[in-house]
Amino acid sequence: MAAHRYPPGPNGNWLSGNLPSFRRDMLAFFTRCAREYGDIIFFRLGPKRIYLLNHPDYIEQVLVTENRNFIKHYITRLLRPLLGDGLLTSEGEDWLRERRLVQPAFHRSRIDAYGQVMVAFTERMLNQWHDGEKRDIHADFMRLTLEIVTRTLLNAEVAEDARDVARTLEVLMEDFLYRWESLFPLPQWLPTARNKRRHQGRLRLDQIVYSYIRQRRAGGEDRGDLLSMLLQVHDEDGSRMTDKQLRDEVMTLYLAGHETTANALSWTWYLLAQHPEVEAKLVRELQTVLAGRAPTVADLPRLRYTDHVVWESMRLYPPVYAFGREAVRDTTIGGYLVPAGSTVILSQWNMHRSPRYFADPEVFNPDRWANGLAQQLPKYAYFPFGGGPRICIGNTFALMEASLVLATVAQRFRFTLAPEPPVVPMPAVTLRPRRGIPAILRTR
Repeated sequence: MAAHRYPPGPNGNWLSGNLPSFRRDMLAFFTRCAREYGDIIFFRLGPKRIYLLNHPDYIEQVLVTENRNFIKHYITRLLRPLLGDGLLTSEGEDWLRERRLVQPAFHRSRIDAYGQVMVAFTERMLNQWHDGEKRDIHADFMRLTLEIVTRTLLNAEVAEDARDVARTLEVLMEDFLYRWESLFPLPQWLPTARNKRRHQGRLRLDQIVYSYIRQRRAGGEDRGDLLSMLLQVHDEDGSRMTDKQLRDEVMTLYLAGHETTANALSWTWYLLAQHPEVEAKLVRELQTVLAGRAPTVADLPRLRYTDHVVWESMRLYPPVYAFGREAVRDTTIGGYLVPAGSTVILSQWNMHRSPRYFADPEVFNPDRWANGLAQQLPKYAYFPFGGGPRICIGNTFALMEASLVLATVAQRFRFTLAPEPPVVPMPAVTLRPRRGIPAILRTR
């Protein structure tokens, strides 16, 4: 075992460490650390010891070759009030059993069947848009992906229940960000206004989700949605999911299927609005392949540039911009001891913008993917869906949705960005635009 010496990193306050800089601009802090200190960096957030990894080999070590030395870190555990013990937060044998049970719901044949839903809901949204109208396209895509996940997950239309879910997710996301950025966050059991809002939101979510579970158990039929599949699957010993397990998985899929895809689409259109030459090439492909009709899942293999636009958007603005693991035993990474209890952060934001792996990394250039770049890169130079055994189970669903929605919208509308307010990334649970993306609609 290597001697216990710390990697290089920024100096910090004796009490708060680097928390002020981290809180002021997390993404700029990550970028500066990578530029100034190299492949493995040490800093503190209050009492928390953090190691930021900026090399694909080190990331692979944590996610794959030595993944048993790490668990989800303390930030992820802050999501437990919302997600319970679903796939995102569970560990060990519990996680492995849940992965086995949930996997059939994401079989390719079942996912493909949702393509028509994705396109139909997108066209319904576009029918409400008008030339010259100013809209917050991030809010629109959040609403759209909420409608899609509600139909595909629960076979329900967006009604008051779904709007309650959206409002409650906002409350819980704000609470998550507060706890992450606080040196000493107040305990969740204190009867503060913030804690009361979080608790009431959790109760409302439980009420909604458990009502769907009860209805579906009583009916017993497969309605073609993900919840129906989860109710039917059973483990090797014949056991099925309890209501509590179903609730936790539904909330995990709700958050992942709603939040991340909406952000991917929002950032894609933000970039396209600034790069008319890329948008023109995208439209030419759509005209060639689709000739004005709605896209289908069968069209996706021929919509290669459409895919590349999505990939490049997720390179520059990855919906999951960073995530962490906690060492459960002493581990050596890059010649440095990472003691048990330390947190390692793996940042897509840093890796995807590294000049070591991407020429002109700040430039939006979907053509960079045209000649097999994905196969030439080190495996963890580009990892928008994570990696290893815990790679995002819904990655196929998300990519299909993003490409189909993009193809549907681009045939009918383009956007010009409104001058105010400026669009600024906000790293919370996912990478959101802080004040939305105000844009002017233009029909084609």
